[in-house]
Amino acid sequence: MSKVAVMNSVGSAAPIRARGHILFVDDDPVFAEASAQILRGAGYQVQLAPDYRLALQLLESDTPLDLMVCDIVMPERVNGLALGRMARLRRRELKIVYITGHDIPGIEDEALGPVLRKPIDNDLLVWELERALAP
Repeated sequence: MSKVAVMNSVGSAAPIRARGHILFVDDDPVFAEASAQILRGAGYQVQLAPDYRLALQLLESDTPLDLMVCDIVMPERVNGLALGRMARLRRRELKIVYITGHDIPGIEDEALGPVLRKPIDNDLLVWELERALAP
């Protein structure tokens, strides 16, 4: 994550950690945009991707990304678990948090990060991302 400087009460610069850059991958545009608004309000920079193709383009670009939030069940042939593995091949240090509205037995064993269940409480979403990004 990047560092930024702010002026403290005595006028000297004090570094603080920026919240981070998030790639949010979900094929439900209403859910994705609502989640992005929550995360932006919490200080994150958010890039949205409705499918694995755009997600891979962003992962292969020089776009700064610290964490990917990825829906597990998505249309087409690449699900969120496969996308997570592809993401790690491109960016080894990328943190991943999965989301799903489905009950999939054993999913936690295959996931490369925590799995959150939809509907997701806004505070829990922010807390889980803060936890995932913690050093």
